[in-house]
Amino acid sequence: MAVHEHPHRSPGFPLRSSRKNRTPSAAGDAVSTLTDTRTARAYAFASLRLLTGFVFLWAFLDKTFGLGYATPSGKGWIDGGSPTKGFLSGVAVGPMESTFHEWAGATWADWLFMLGLLGVGIAVTAGVALRLAALAGTAMMALMWIAEWPPAKHLSDGAPSMSTNPFVDYHVIYAVVLIALAVAGAGVTWGLGRIWERIPVVRDHRWLR
Repeated sequence: MAVHEHPHRSPGFPLRSSRKNRTPSAAGDAVSTLTDTRTARAYAFASLRLLTGFVFLWAFLDKTFGLGYATPSGKGWIDGGSPTKGFLSGVAVGPMESTFHEWAGATWADWLFMLGLLGVGIAVTAGVALRLAALAGTAMMALMWIAEWPPAKHLSDGAPSMSTNPFVDYHVIYAVVLIALAVAGAGVTWGLGRIWERIPVVRDHRWLR
């Protein structure tokens, strides 16, 4: 006579989830930390934006009114001085040396340079049209980089160029900062970026932001 043995079933144990449920307080702390990080980042970019804008605005004011810093008193643009003549006529190295000498003191060069300083300065300080400001500012910095030509170890007359880095100088830094501000949309915090974006033509054409 065969005896059939039925295996005894042990009471089952609930499987524990490998992922621990987050408590409401932990989730709240995570959200708070993320918010604080984003806020700090926004303030950092806003501070960088204001400082950069002031650099361009101050250059415009000093060259226009001859405040006695880079531009001597009485030799400002309003006094009949040329904002480009001193710098461009002093170019002593690089592939565009002769071209810059021809541009030095030209009326169109003075106006383009000064309008560039003013436009970039106002846009960056106010936090509006940052993409256009980045484009114009980068073009301006590129031309000034070529004028100083950091890769050269010697000037055209053979004298040491005193270049400290063959590639990266303050013009490159300013250009990168302008691009970073535009990419980050840094005009909202401490700026008029939010209002600017609501203007119909700006809303319809993102490249104007």
